[in-house]
Amino acid sequence: MSPTFNTKSATINMSSLRFLVQLIVLGFAFNLADGQGLKVGFYQKTCPDLESKVKEVVDQVISVAPSLAAPLLRMHFHDCFIRGCDGSVLLESPTNQSEKYAFPNLSLRGFQIIDKVKTAVEKACPMVVSCADILALVARDVTVAIKGPFWEVETGRRDGRVSILNEALTGLIPPSANISILKQGFQQRGLSVKDLVVLSGSHTIGISHCSSFSNRLYNFTGQNDTDPTLDPNYIVKLKIKCNPGDQNSIVEMDPGSVKTFDESYYTLVAKRRGLLQSDAALLDDNETKSYLKFQALNHGPTFFKDFGESMVKMGRIGVLTGTTGEIRKVCTKVN
Repeated sequence: MSPTFNTKSATINMSSLRFLVQLIVLGFAFNLADGQGLKVGFYQKTCPDLESKVKEVVDQVISVAPSLAAPLLRMHFHDCFIRGCDGSVLLESPTNQSEKYAFPNLSLRGFQIIDKVKTAVEKACPMVVSCADILALVARDVTVAIKGPFWEVETGRRDGRVSILNEALTGLIPPSANISILKQGFQQRGLSVKDLVVLSGSHTIGISHCSSFSNRLYNFTGQNDTDPTLDPNYIVKLKIKCNPGDQNSIVEMDPGSVKTFDESYYTLVAKRRGLLQSDAALLDDNETKSYLKFQALNHGPTFFKDFGESMVKMGRIGVLTGTTGEIRKVCTKVN
């Protein structure tokens, strides 16, 4: 769910260590996924046309730029996994020290779409709807717009006033993560092992830069070798697209299905063609492997339902409700 660095194994191990330390700190920094104060239809009286206005903007955008669906969905992930779902990933900083400037967030796109939605909502319901709730609604609507599942979005979040680059730099789970780090990262946020493998299914859409996985092709253990868990035939194809040291070229996460939300991600990972190490790691745990193979072999019979349920749970992480936080007038800055 996050871009990563083009690193050798020693650097990856150090990154993983820093991440685990950060998890311990963040575990005390926000509530887990309980979502107290959230409910479906929170704005029914104060902004009754909210969801239709969000959907209108999203549908128009995705009809002409479907490639924005993946980064807009991922933006909600990145927001919730740092400080909880409080819109902190949207805040800008005159000195580039907020979350959005952290390396793992530099590949996020679509901030202008969030601003466009917020403008439309503010026109109808001034100072009523939080940017954090807009992120959650947009994530659902872009998924639906590319033939993915619909789920009822709980609302009632308020916006945070703090955004720190270093928290995102060290706290977002890197794509180089092994299964232990993945499970720990989700557990710290009140999410289950099932949520981990379900939400990883969002990799059925979008792209990744070569820098996020090229160590698997050229220098997996620092010995100019390849990752033995990656299908050798797939390695040949990836090397055509990613030369050694290539930082900028992009590869589809789910080749041939990059703009359609479906279960084919699980088929790819089952065939050892998961692009990121964090994808391949799902084969290293009995529960994630069992779920993955069930969806792959049976054409994803429960994936859509499960995805909606896990997204609702994720949307409850560390929320600010009631009188905490604020309702930002502009998503990029505190009031």
